[in-house]
Amino acid sequence: MGSHLSDRLVSDGHQLVVLDDLSSGHRENLPGSANLYQMDLGSRYLERMVQREKPEAVLHLGAQISVRRSVEDPLFDARVNVLGSLGLIEACRRHDVRRFLFASTGGAIYGETDRIPTPEDYPPSPLSPYGVSKLSLERYLHVFHELDGFSSLSLRLANVYGPRQDPHGEAGVVAILSEALLRRETATINGDGLQTRDYVYVGDVVEAFMLALERDVQGAINIGTTVETNVNDLYALIAKAASSAAEPQHGPAKPGEQRRSCLDIQNAQQSLGWAPQVGLEAGIGKTVDWFRAHRATQA
Repeated sequence: MGSHLSDRLVSDGHQLVVLDDLSSGHRENLPGSANLYQMDLGSRYLERMVQREKPEAVLHLGAQISVRRSVEDPLFDARVNVLGSLGLIEACRRHDVRRFLFASTGGAIYGETDRIPTPEDYPPSPLSPYGVSKLSLERYLHVFHELDGFSSLSLRLANVYGPRQDPHGEAGVVAILSEALLRRETATINGDGLQTRDYVYVGDVVEAFMLALERDVQGAINIGTTVETNVNDLYALIAKAASSAAEPQHGPAKPGEQRRSCLDIQNAQQSLGWAPQVGLEAGIGKTVDWFRAHRATQA
């Protein structure tokens, strides 16, 4: 997601500074003109970097993104997602950053809900430390806006997928299944596969961030599609794009994983003028094509 956003920022004429520890990202995915600081959010040089570069806006996408790891090691999750992010926000407040955009989560924040699609005013009830950490940062940003007018927006993202997604972690089911099916390996679905998510294409998410940069919208806003898709149906779409007839195997359900998730996006449509443009089947096709081409170039 960060690399696609970087491409768009540069193509629109912005000077780009990137902070990334490259634990999951790759330097070759960044535009050549980007000024890369390879460090993590807990670095003691973080504020010095903000002071030196004087960014006009900060788009914060860096995080510990594994729900499973947050359950197994909540202290690590909090050090990265709460303390690390809070350090970045404080540096931005002290050095007059005009606009701060935060990549929050639209699934893990709400928990199990009886309103599908779920709107922003639904009471949050996260089921994992990861969801708690994202909600915590949203609350901090709200307080800072009330205290001194700090301009920020939390984008509660649905399940983002697309080219360049890492297929080797536990996050990113589209990438994981795409890679397995193209390799003609047996893919594993956690649980019965009837758990649902709202899958939004990375290019549409980039457009939402770009619109949020220019509009003085505060608080939190859902970025999704309002379309609920279960994992079994998702697998079928990916298998079709990968020209695979292989059947998946089913493993145990993941702890901390909610059953249903789908986002109401009326607020994004009204406040940002944003709506998704890439349907799931088309987006899956683009993603599988990228993984196929990427494997060919590595062969």
